[in-house]
Amino acid sequence: MTRAVALIPARGGSVRVPGKNIRPLAGHPLLAYSIASAHESGVFGEVVVSTDVEEIAAIAREYGATVPGLRDASLATATSADVEWVVDVMDGRDEEAFAILRPTSPFRTAATLRRAWMRFLELGDRIDSIRAVELARQHPGKMWIVEGDLMRPLLDQGAGVVPYHSTQMAALPKIWVQNSSLEIAWEHVLDGTPSIAGERVAPFFTEGYEGLTIDYPEDFDRAERLVRDGTAELPPL
Repeated sequence: MTRAVALIPARGGSVRVPGKNIRPLAGHPLLAYSIASAHESGVFGEVVVSTDVEEIAAIAREYGATVPGLRDASLATATSADVEWVVDVMDGRDEEAFAILRPTSPFRTAATLRRAWMRFLELGDRIDSIRAVELARQHPGKMWIVEGDLMRPLLDQGAGVVPYHSTQMAALPKIWVQNSSLEIAWEHVLDGTPSIAGERVAPFFTEGYEGLTIDYPEDFDRAERLVRDGTAELPPL
């Protein structure tokens, strides 16, 4: 049986939404829903929270997660690479795979995780990792880079074709954008020059609100409204 650990990053220094990871949503800290769905899924042998703040660590433990000491401040800045804290947490562990479950996706359920895990195992050694994606609402073919008084398309297609920026959206190729719902990788991606994804990345297509990401204050308002209206359900606590 393949052994996996759930890693939940919850540093204290959120700039756009201060205190985001422990801000209450429907009566519980945001962090709690990722811990709950990970436990309920039955996929992981342990649920580990990586944080640099004791208050967050205490809340994580209260909701059933393991906190193996506080993350070093150098691994918890706004520009710190994820791979740095993942390598730190995974040092000395013997699981064959790890998942990164960010607290900012509270509508990721146990069923979501089981579906992703089954797909990960199905693909097996053909991939290094699987990552949650959804259809991009803003197509990069309609994006521009401003240079002085002029601008140029982000995607340069060359001459002789109708440029993406002048093409109907329905005629453009589908573009998928990653969301914060989940990433699952084989432990070997941390060998050599470490990575959290490796080179062979497979898509996991999120459904409904599984991939909703809370990055801004208005995202919290939307999440609260979805719960209040019964449009979306949070993992049970």
